[in-house]
Amino acid sequence: MELHIKIIGSLLIALGLIHVIFPSYFNWKAELQSLSLINRQVMIVHTFFIALIVILMGLLCLTSSNEIIETALGKRVSLGFGIFWGCRLLIQLFFYSTQLWKGKVFETLVHIVFTSAWIYFSTIFLIVGLAN
Repeated sequence: MELHIKIIGSLLIALGLIHVIFPSYFNWKAELQSLSLINRQVMIVHTFFIALIVILMGLLCLTSSNEIIETALGKRVSLGFGIFWGCRLLIQLFFYSTQLWKGKVFETLVHIVFTSAWIYFSTIFLIVGLAN
């Protein structure tokens, strides 16, 4: 199980770092122009903090995988992470429109990869978090 936590940690750091390309990839300069200043800035700031927390979550997994698995506090943290990624999975499956990916090769691949990641993250964290 420790290997799974470390793999997830590496994947989370990569996921957090990927957020750096969001503004250019999603053309935020043009796309967000129609928003009010506060909404534009909230979008940018929230993206930064999501990236930061995902990176920190990954670092915790890499540096404290044994403690996550073996201690009562670690199990509670893992349970919280499992709930977090389980909720993210539900958003992936039931909030995002299939129009965003259906019939598009790259977008379908991205949808499958991230759905698989959320299943993997939530499953491993929940198993650790619910273990006696």
